Amino acid sequence: MHEFFYKYLKLFLTIYHLINFEPISMDSNASLHQLFFLEKSSTNLIPEKFIWPKEENHNITSHEELNEPIVDLEGFFNGDKDTTRRTTELIRSACLSHGLFQVINHGVNLKLINSVHDHVKDFFKLPIDEKLRVQRVPGSFWGYSFAHADRFTLNLPWKETLSCCFHENGHDSEAAGFFKSAFGEECEHTGLIFKEYCKAMTKLSLTIIEILEMSLGVDNSYFKEIFKDGSSIMRCNFYPPCQEPGLALGTGPHCDPTALTILHQDQVGGLQVLSDGKWKSVRPRHGALVVNLGDTLEALSNGVYKSCPHRAIVNKSMERISLVFFFCPSEDKVIVPPENLVTTERPRLYPDFKWSDFLQFTQKYYRVDVSTLLNFTKWLINHHHHQTT
Repeated sequence: MHEFFYKYLKLFLTIYHLINFEPISMDSNASLHQLFFLEKSSTNLIPEKFIWPKEENHNITSHEELNEPIVDLEGFFNGDKDTTRRTTELIRSACLSHGLFQVINHGVNLKLINSVHDHVKDFFKLPIDEKLRVQRVPGSFWGYSFAHADRFTLNLPWKETLSCCFHENGHDSEAAGFFKSAFGEECEHTGLIFKEYCKAMTKLSLTIIEILEMSLGVDNSYFKEIFKDGSSIMRCNFYPPCQEPGLALGTGPHCDPTALTILHQDQVGGLQVLSDGKWKSVRPRHGALVVNLGDTLEALSNGVYKSCPHRAIVNKSMERISLVFFFCPSEDKVIVPPENLVTTERPRLYPDFKWSDFLQFTQKYYRVDVSTLLNFTKWLINHHHHQTT
């Protein structure tokens, strides 16, 4: 009886709000629910919390595309030396400039990618109450979040996310509980699909790390040792249609703090990269995966390679889904560039740090943007100074 009354009351308040544009407040999840039903701005069709400053949201309507290399990995996998050399040169050129390229013939089964995409799409179609069964709690990388409202109150991204972690040698108990809550009866099958996808992404990430080592003239075990036994993060993004796409952003301008990001985007498009002072679109290509460098890789290369500044814009009429795999170092490994990348002409740009410290900085003290690594460096030096005085 009480359950029926609660559902009826909730439905009534929702309808009442839609008529009167008043926020709903009912339970411990009220703050998250309200974001779906916030009052409109006095002059705009979307709430103020979703409106970004013009300096971060300019050039939205630009149709200029990024001229990133499309790298065919088939020759590298086959051991073809000439093709491998050209592959290495293509990737190096991208990493020296904007830090992004796309890969084809990458070895990841397209049926697997499509299967994960379908499961993710089904999840985001669920009613809010069902998605909140796996609501992300502070300090966790597991779960559902709307607009990152569990962390921020202004400049909210116009998106929903579902995140989970992957450790090749980790325990499956947390994953099993998560997928059971998120996907119900088919949880075991869904969990296996996600695990298979993350394994494939890890394998591809290690391949790209190997090519990056070659392109930098680094010993082929140096980077791999840093990423051995690391945990990675998978984030599924859903960008609903937005009535005023010129005011909102799906994701604000930032560089990923991780080492590598591998993205599968659908054919709607929305990813943009800052290159030569302009925001340029990354065209979706069937069967391709987008790879961009993160801050940790920039530090590991002593600034030779650039972390990729990017953002996601939203669409007025179409929804968009992307699958993002963040490849991370082992948390206890110290990020130190190899000796051949530190010279008199190029001294150390960043101090030694552990990935766990950088991760903690972005989760507790700082909202990631295009200057995260620089500000982390300042924080680290200041933090160390206070500890020694």
